Amino acid sequence: MRYAETGYNLEIDLSRGNIERVETDPKWTELYLGGLGTNAKILWDRVPPETEPFSPDNLLIFSTGLLCGTPAVGSNRTIVSTFSPQTQLMAYSMMGGFFAPELKYAGYDKVIFRGKSPNLVYVWINNAKVEIRDASHLRGKGAVETQELIRKELKDPNAQVAAIGLAGENRVFYASIEQGRSSASRQGIGAVMGDKGLKAIAVRGTKDINVARPTEFLELCNEVLKYIQWRNENPIKNVEPIFQGLGSPQEMAIIDEKWHTTGFMWGNARTRRKDFWNKEAEEQWKQTQESVRTRLISCYNCPMKCGALISVPGISNYMMKCYTKLTYTMAAMSDLEFGFRIAQRATEYGVDGYSTPQVIAFALELYEAGILTDQDMPGMPTGTEERFYWLLDRIVRREGIGDVLANGTHWAAKAIGKGAEAYAHNNIKKHEQLPLKLGMLNPVYFLMYCTGEKINITQIEGQFPQEPFAAKEQREEFVKDWLQVPDEKFKQYFLDWDPRGEHSNPYYPTIQATCEIVDWMERMHYIDDALGVCAGLSSFPLKPPYHMHNYPSFISSGAGIAMDEAGLTQVARRNRTLIRAVNIRKGMRRADEKPPEDHWRKRFPELEEKLLDEYYKFKGWDHQGIPTKASLRELDLAYVADDLEQRGIIRNEQG
Repeated sequence: MRYAETGYNLEIDLSRGNIERVETDPKWTELYLGGLGTNAKILWDRVPPETEPFSPDNLLIFSTGLLCGTPAVGSNRTIVSTFSPQTQLMAYSMMGGFFAPELKYAGYDKVIFRGKSPNLVYVWINNAKVEIRDASHLRGKGAVETQELIRKELKDPNAQVAAIGLAGENRVFYASIEQGRSSASRQGIGAVMGDKGLKAIAVRGTKDINVARPTEFLELCNEVLKYIQWRNENPIKNVEPIFQGLGSPQEMAIIDEKWHTTGFMWGNARTRRKDFWNKEAEEQWKQTQESVRTRLISCYNCPMKCGALISVPGISNYMMKCYTKLTYTMAAMSDLEFGFRIAQRATEYGVDGYSTPQVIAFALELYEAGILTDQDMPGMPTGTEERFYWLLDRIVRREGIGDVLANGTHWAAKAIGKGAEAYAHNNIKKHEQLPLKLGMLNPVYFLMYCTGEKINITQIEGQFPQEPFAAKEQREEFVKDWLQVPDEKFKQYFLDWDPRGEHSNPYYPTIQATCEIVDWMERMHYIDDALGVCAGLSSFPLKPPYHMHNYPSFISSGAGIAMDEAGLTQVARRNRTLIRAVNIRKGMRRADEKPPEDHWRKRFPELEEKLLDEYYKFKGWDHQGIPTKASLRELDLAYVADDLEQRGIIRNEQG
């Protein structure tokens, strides 16, 4: 008997209309756990590096995590993986909600799509009954609207539906997949779904999931619930409101936005408004937010209520997630009401709430600079808010200048020319980042920005604070109950970190300590993404209920796999290195691993080179960031080493 997982994947060839239920190898679960780990293994094995993202041979994988569908609190993430049209590298994005548990209950750990449908379709998974259905009547429909229409068509209000909007249908490079109160947004996964002619996936399941040792597993779950309650009653001191508790950043529960609005950049990530937040702004934002926030909402089996149902007069209800409440507001230099309104349209269109507002602000900056003219934007309104709506409409339809902007700032700048590339200043590996610009180089964040395969800082950072506390006494208080550290030395790293002086950025944490801190934060994210646990209860908060010390027990009692901290660390290293190898095989090298030039005002080129050098050594990679033969074999990735050697990427004599 398989525990925690079903032991079966659903394989759907959209070109031929073929559907197969395929039994999986339990050895893979032992090596990679599930979720992102086994997704990477499938993509490595089955998608050659020369395959284009919009090729029929590219795969689109919807995966549950190993613990999804079990009683483990917050284990609800769907891990969607493919190759990105925007970065040309492996894309993986997580969505919460209820989709992954429902897929498990239908009897499947993954749905793997290949090929392209000649007509627009949606897939209906109802336990063992799987159908490819005509979706021509859904063409052009909004992502949220599509979910409701399919539920009505199926006469099943409990069906969980993941759908694309117009942006996905038109292969916008930053199109999202929307599902319930969550979405898979980054790197254009929705564009690949649209390219395959797949409008939506609906799933309903009524089967059971078995756990190996139920009594022990439930005791662990109860401990997590108790900790969540305790932490909510005892918020962390000396940090910003969004870091005081648990869950994904609870933007819809929090009114105080001083940290975001005065610390992040407005417009095309250019303008800092340090004096923006005051009592008047806070009161205005409070009134706006509370007037549209109907209720706070949780994902499956989670008490955190990180999302919210938004009801703005005159437009359809929708779900607001995380920082998206601010991205359009700040990009347009506007107010919160505008942000709530345009986010609804953007959600229906199905676009990434981080990239889209930055692309629009980029276009308007080019217009102000005279690089784009009235000939490029005939009929564009005069007001900034109206221009945002106008450009959004054209981007998702790929009309006029929108066809160029639909490929993101990196590719749009190359197509526009005339100096436009200088305005696409906020990218890493061709992917738009959060509009955050800082002063002194932070060595920890430098490495995370440069080397993260997710290419999205919110999926890398986590349990080590973003900045040192002002007073030693504050730091001493912080480390007293910091049980989540994998080793006591991390407490000392934080205690020794000062805002100023020789133990401050950029030379502290030391290079060695920086490598260890980044590795710890990465490790937790890769574990979460294999298990399907929300980062808001593990890798993202400073002091979460899930950590290196209790995760092995969850895996052992839940999946029946003997696991300890050393073994779990090895799995995380294996998954991280495999994804690295996937991208190396696609052509990624050290030259690609650099943050925007203006991300920090004070840069230290020699130190930055040393940081990369030492981090690569720490991870078992060579000077170009390529995993060595020795490190690959030590991680049971000899098949990767052999492939890279045959391609001439790894030399015969390499370690």
